[in-house]
Amino acid sequence: MVSSVTSLGISGIKGFYVSVQCYIGPGGPAFDVVGLPDAAVREARDRVRAAIRSLGRDFPDGRITVNLAPAFLKKEGSVYDLPILLSILCADGQIPMLNPDHAFIGELSLDAKVCVTHGMLPMSLAAAQNGLHTLFCPAHCAYEATLAYNLTVYPVSRVEDLIDHLRGVRPIPAQSRWTPPPADPNAPHLDLADVQGQYLAKRALEIAAAGGHHLILTGPPGVGKSMLAQRIISILPPLTHSEALETTSVYSVAGILDPNRPLISERPFRAPHHSTSIGGLAGGGRIPKPGELSLAHNGVLFLDELPEFAADALEVLRQPIETGEITLARVNGTLTYPCRFMLVAAMNPCKCGYHGSPFHPCTCSEESVRRYREKISGPLLDRIDLHVNVPQLRFDEMHGPTPEHSASIRARVCAARERQVARFRDYPGVYCNAQMTPKMVRSMIRLEPEVEEHLRMLYDRLHMSGRAHDRVLRVASTIADLEARPERITVKDIEDAVNFRAEFK
Repeated sequence: MVSSVTSLGISGIKGFYVSVQCYIGPGGPAFDVVGLPDAAVREARDRVRAAIRSLGRDFPDGRITVNLAPAFLKKEGSVYDLPILLSILCADGQIPMLNPDHAFIGELSLDAKVCVTHGMLPMSLAAAQNGLHTLFCPAHCAYEATLAYNLTVYPVSRVEDLIDHLRGVRPIPAQSRWTPPPADPNAPHLDLADVQGQYLAKRALEIAAAGGHHLILTGPPGVGKSMLAQRIISILPPLTHSEALETTSVYSVAGILDPNRPLISERPFRAPHHSTSIGGLAGGGRIPKPGELSLAHNGVLFLDELPEFAADALEVLRQPIETGEITLARVNGTLTYPCRFMLVAAMNPCKCGYHGSPFHPCTCSEESVRRYREKISGPLLDRIDLHVNVPQLRFDEMHGPTPEHSASIRARVCAARERQVARFRDYPGVYCNAQMTPKMVRSMIRLEPEVEEHLRMLYDRLHMSGRAHDRVLRVASTIADLEARPERITVKDIEDAVNFRAEFK
């Protein structure tokens, strides 16, 4: 007899439909799993055999063949344990055939408990997209699965409970949908008002947040570079629902999602140490997982002490900065993870940290300063829109008036983003100026003759690359959006955009 049980798989952060088919024929005993399984899927044979026997049921003596269709997609992980077990029991006549609209996911322990499974959100979203109405999943992940609408989720702790439910003996209550708890008004929060002075740097942060631009802060130790970077989250627009689901899917696949708070509702802020390897940044491993670049998706990637990162690790940033995704090529295939983040980097101007400071003598030679800065390649720097010098403050600046709070800056940023969303309404996936392609820059940004002539003069004088030219126009467009004149870029907007790129020089 042949049975079929509906399940789901995952590739990158996208779920896909899987049919787990079982045939028990003469011969054997033998137990084969086909359909492009990895080692973890092949190991399901031992877990399933032990789980069936721990239930007090007979394991079939014939030749068992389990096929995971479609066979051309790689099947990874232990998510197929539960559907394989059910397909065997169905094919052996120990339980009735299952509804094809019901999907089953879960790893099994040897005593037939259903264990936690990573990547539940993308798989539950795929279930809903494929027209499935019911999902049985590990109880530990049930809240997460309810984030997919139009899907009834049943939490399963033990296989025997599931079998009783399927036979109508003892129904499992459906999982209630997760709702976010009310915000705690007393929770600590970061505010740009905590940073005295540094008005130019704060202006750069506002522009970066409004347009989604990358930013590098350069200055001596202790001037507030890290404080500024950590507070950029407080002025970014809130996550949209689709962004929250995307970000949560990444964390779900990585296995670091809090089961009691299954939705990432705030933009992530990732700050890996400079000793982080290429794999730590890009992701990968024997069982591929997202790296820091993907964990910063829809949020901020903060790289402090930028020149201290390994050169080959920094070069990994170049493709994701341009495309918003990273592709990992492996022997068994390729995986693509999203990583549309804002890069905020910080560095000292030299090894001792005081090159160009009027208050502290620099102990580095010019050659040492040059070598220190050359640790960051030109192509990477060319992809960073805003280069800002953060100077040491004088006493009067440290004790000046109370700075502007993040809430008022965020209001301007959100208004500018709304103008950009309206501008790009006919371009799916584009929601801020930093995402404009070169073709979009040329078709959507119109300059008045005197502004175009001024840009031509700067282009020739500064020997800009084509990439730098487009990035200047994107930043200038963001400045105009902040000034509530989205259709008119001025000479001053161009000058400001160019000056921000020249700060590092």
